[in-house]
Amino acid sequence: MQIIETPVGDATRNCKNYLTDGGDRLVIGGTLEVLDTATVTGLQSGFATEQTAGSVYQAANQASSNASTIADLKSDLNALLQRLKNAGIMAADEAGAS
Repeated sequence: MQIIETPVGDATRNCKNYLTDGGDRLVIGGTLEVLDTATVTGLQSGFATEQTAGSVYQAANQASSNASTIADLKSDLNALLQRLKNAGIMAADEAGAS
């Protein structure tokens, strides 16, 4: 027996999660639930440090502000913003921006 028609697109699937591209790609159209007993390989896991990437970036520590003037508070805030930019949490300033 020979199949004459080739199914097109997702009309042939009756589930939201399926393998495609010869099994090279898993499509998740439903909910992906990872239980706390599960293991996942190949992903960065845990929190990052300043030296090591992880699932969440970590900025360098910014000491609590003891500012007593607006100028000192501005300086503390700018230091915090720079640490966030250096860690990649915040986009860097555009060239020429002050």
